[in-house]
Amino acid sequence: MTTRGWEQYFSERDKEHDKLRGKQELAGFGSNPALVLIDMYYSVLGLQREEIFESMKIWPGSTGLEGWKAVDATAELLAVARENQIPVFHVKGLDTIIKPWIHRKRGPSAMSPELRKKGMEIVDEVKPIPGEIVIEKSAPSAFQGTPLSFQLVSLGIDTVIVCGETTSGCVRASVVDGATQRFKMGVVEEGVFDRTEASHWMNLYDLHQKYADVVFADYAKEYFRSIGAQKAITA
Repeated sequence: MTTRGWEQYFSERDKEHDKLRGKQELAGFGSNPALVLIDMYYSVLGLQREEIFESMKIWPGSTGLEGWKAVDATAELLAVARENQIPVFHVKGLDTIIKPWIHRKRGPSAMSPELRKKGMEIVDEVKPIPGEIVIEKSAPSAFQGTPLSFQLVSLGIDTVIVCGETTSGCVRASVVDGATQRFKMGVVEEGVFDRTEASHWMNLYDLHQKYADVVFADYAKEYFRSIGAQKAITA
């Protein structure tokens, strides 16, 4: 039996409850998926690959090396999606960097306007190519107040595979909203990231139990390849 990263945070009571009521098998995906990448920009990664506390000196919201590791895993999955004609959507926050849902005080930014602008750019490793839609959002969820649902429905999408950040924030909000709208939701374990380890893993566990199938990147790649093969046969 595969050990999952969230198990290290279980109490003895949690372990027993998971044995009795935990998810035993995947809910399964559909026949027409899309890949949605959420908030994969420089402000949460930094301009270079550094350990989180070093990166935070310039980028307070940095996710450190764990974030870059997830970017690399996502880049591999993105390549497979493109090879198999899986629609790709990039979702990012508004360039104003205004986040009215954040309920904590922040001091004025010490960054230059040029650096703040760079921070809102999607990182080169997963940047959009022609034909891929980029959607800006003004809330944590990729669905709230955006045309994402309309775009997915117009393409007949039944399954949304998600990568990005943060697991406990915008990824979680997007997955819950997607499930509420009756899409089959998938989360790629190696492709999502957060600033705190406990929050990352326990939110992954919660999403897996209630709203999505949390799958490994290799599983998602094979899924995309199977869809691509089916499209080739149909064509």
